[in-house]
Amino acid sequence: MPKVENIVILTGAGISAESGLETFRAADGLWENHRVEDVATPEAFARDPLLVQRFYDMRRVAIMETLPNTAHEALARLDAEWQGGLLLVTQNIDDLHERAGAMYAGDPRVLHMHGEGLSAWCTACDARTRWTTSLADGPPCPVCGANALRPDIVWFGEMPYRMDEIYAALREADLFVSIGTSGAVYPAAGFVREARECGARTLELNLESSHGSAWFHETRLGPASLLVPAWVDEMLGMAR
Repeated sequence: MPKVENIVILTGAGISAESGLETFRAADGLWENHRVEDVATPEAFARDPLLVQRFYDMRRVAIMETLPNTAHEALARLDAEWQGGLLLVTQNIDDLHERAGAMYAGDPRVLHMHGEGLSAWCTACDARTRWTTSLADGPPCPVCGANALRPDIVWFGEMPYRMDEIYAALREADLFVSIGTSGAVYPAAGFVREARECGARTLELNLESSHGSAWFHETRLGPASLLVPAWVDEMLGMAR
């Protein structure tokens, strides 16, 4: 492999599924027995805010009861020891990367493009606040006092967060790695093409082949809890 300085990593539901969190959409099109259209769109929230708030209240509890696995821990080790550029982009709303220790010199290098389950967004003042309790009872915003809090989640039909930063990192990447993603949800599914067209080497680590496997230079199949620590050992060994 050519010399690698800058790495962009994309993680999806597959990495957290090994910790016990449900993947976003099951084969039957449901997410924890709910139609995605009923709990993950702005229209759903406008139609039945209590249903949506209760749904994410349950997700919040599930996140807090879940622990990072060896894949999260390996990426945190890479984050701590990698001397080049590194951006860890996750489609997941859990905080398992952070709880595994993924930050460098105190500055997080984890970017949640689809928002965070343990965060509340005030649509009145635009403040974002760490949130670990219920939103269903309509608590006031701790910043402005308005009753305008919603889950800090990017729903279908909304723009993912910090896309300019992600594309800038992809253009500078020497290596793009996708871990535990379906390759079916855009814009994240297009990151491999962007990185490859800009000259990066591309690697997929996944339980099974994804919709985008053909775009990767290399695909390794197996559990993230095994593949990711082995790959991190490989990268850190090459850097020494």
